[in-house]
Amino acid sequence: MNIFDKSENGFITAYRLHHKDGTFSVNMEYASIPDIEGKVVILCDTMLASGSSMVLSYKELMTKGKPKHVHIVSIVASTEGLDYVRKHVSLTNVTCWVGVVDEELTAQSYIVPGLGDAGDLAFGKKH
Repeated sequence: MNIFDKSENGFITAYRLHHKDGTFSVNMEYASIPDIEGKVVILCDTMLASGSSMVLSYKELMTKGKPKHVHIVSIVASTEGLDYVRKHVSLTNVTCWVGVVDEELTAQSYIVPGLGDAGDLAFGKKH
């Protein structure tokens, strides 16, 4: 925002809800998104592990208009997460940018070694 000081911004919160059987679902808690019709959009998340929260966020973003181009950005991504995004996101006018690709996820779909709960708990504990 310091560089693109006239740009609009939005905020989406999505988190993992862990179930007693060891599985999880990704839930969206909040989305505040301006009109994106014809605009260039940067959709970023610290980590792209399973890809579920990115796909959920992308689909919510698309309810606010048809952007000119979307840049999906992540510091660390897993191979599985990128494959999931490619399978569930229309890649027309979408570019993915990642700092590093980690080829391994744990059985709980966490990146190894990962950054802890950087995404899930950045804004407080989820129930």
